[in-house]
Amino acid sequence: MLGQAAHADAVVDQLDAGKRYYEAGELRKSIETLNAAVSQIQEQVTDGLLQLLPEPLEGWNADAPESQSGGIAAMITGTNLSRRYYQDDGAEVNLSLMVDSPMMPMLTMALTMPMLMQSSEDTKPYSFQGERGMLEHTKGSDEYKITLMVGNRILVQAEGSRLADVTPVEQYLQALDLKAIQDSLAN
Repeated sequence: MLGQAAHADAVVDQLDAGKRYYEAGELRKSIETLNAAVSQIQEQVTDGLLQLLPEPLEGWNADAPESQSGGIAAMITGTNLSRRYYQDDGAEVNLSLMVDSPMMPMLTMALTMPMLMQSSEDTKPYSFQGERGMLEHTKGSDEYKITLMVGNRILVQAEGSRLADVTPVEQYLQALDLKAIQDSLAN
């Protein structure tokens, strides 16, 4: 909590400095300072979202959650969060979330047009907790990919490899609290 207060104070300091620069007519300095405050606030949002990626299920291990939410990549893909889960036998599930991507309208269209999904026998419409998406699986393959559009701001992908069936991928989707993720983006 103390770390959050110190971080919040840094944001307030940046906002106050930006206001002073603006009032003094130093518009470029004001913009730079306010952009720094926005960046710090975005970091706080991303840190909160990373905590919502589930812990490993029983019998699984996990890497630390990762994020990419700044720079040029963010302008193209928005905020990206991911975590890899794995077992000693090589089985693996990767969860990734893309938030507020400028590409979201195009992705939404692809996931809402069954004709596009039906163009490949390996792709089928998929629904999870009322969210629309698609399941990709090539017959005979040990790889599965589920893509979900959550609301109009979040794309969730769960990909598994070296799996006997899609069950572990679905279990990680069930462990992902989609409502908490949407609620955190509403604040």
